[in-house]
Amino acid sequence: MFSGLVEEIGVIQSCITTDTCKTLEITAGRITEDMRVGDSISVNGVCLTVISFNRSCFTVQAIPETLRLTNIADLQEGNAVNLERALRVSDRIGGHLIQGHVDGTTALLQLIREGEALNAIFATPPFWQGCLIPKGFIALDGMSLTITHVTDATFGISFIPHTIAATIVQHYQLGHQINVEIDHLTKSIMTILKNQKGITHG
Repeated sequence: MFSGLVEEIGVIQSCITTDTCKTLEITAGRITEDMRVGDSISVNGVCLTVISFNRSCFTVQAIPETLRLTNIADLQEGNAVNLERALRVSDRIGGHLIQGHVDGTTALLQLIREGEALNAIFATPPFWQGCLIPKGFIALDGMSLTITHVTDATFGISFIPHTIAATIVQHYQLGHQINVEIDHLTKSIMTILKNQKGITHG
C-alpha cells in the first residue's frame, strides 16, 4: 500500500524490453537508503518489485499485463518517474490508501494556469463513469489528488505549486498518457451496485 505522496523523482537509466517483460534501471537517492530486494516501489503509481539495487539506482521488471494497462510501456531512457516506498504501519497517511494496481491510462486534454495553480483536464473512459466523484480521491501517476469536477467525458484536477515542483507534473504535455488508479472504496461500491442490478428476486 502507498499514500500517494511522491518521495522523489527518479530517472530511467536503462530500459530493456523483451517478449516477456520490460526491465527498468532507475536512478534514485532517498528511497534506496533502506531498500531491500523484494521491496515494493511505486513507479508512476505502479507497484513494482525491486530485483536489485545499489546506492544510486534500483532495478524493477514489468510483465505484459502491467505493460498493457500502464504507461510503463511508454517509458524510455531519460524519462522522469514518480517514486514512493510502500507504507509502514506507523506512517502518517497524508494522501489516501493506494494499492499500486493501476486501472488504466487516460489522456491529458488541457492545461490551464490559474494563478499559482495548474488546472488539468483528463479524458474519462466510459467504464470509469460513476466511479469519479467531485472532491473524491484519485491517484494519477501515483499522486494522491482531489477531483475538482466531473463531466460525462472528462474530469479535472488542480495541481498546487508544491506538487508541480516535486513530481513529474512539471513534464506533462498535452496527449500524455497518465496512469489512473480509482479510489478502491468507490470502485468496490460501484461494482456491488452494478452486480445487484443484475440480480432478479423471485
